[in-house]
Amino acid sequence: MNDVYKIARQTLYAIYNKHRRKYRGNSDTEQMCCMWSTNNPPDTLLDTQPICDIEAAFNIKINEDAAVEIYDMTLDEAIKRIMEMKSI
Repeated sequence: MNDVYKIARQTLYAIYNKHRRKYRGNSDTEQMCCMWSTNNPPDTLLDTQPICDIEAAFNIKINEDAAVEIYDMTLDEAIKRIMEMKSI
């Protein structure tokens, strides 16, 4: 694991953990969907706080299609996708 990946993972995990804790029923499975309510998920993911935090932290713009992809990923899969978006 290279340093860029480790830093990206730490950054994304901090965002993931911050939002996951808001939903007590969501355990730490490292599934990105756990950043939102799994009982009442949002209709759209854009402009939700987790997506906004990811965009700010990684200086990227996420469209709805990419947001849906990220929602369905594990933490490690999402890091790879974000790094692709940044062309790292």
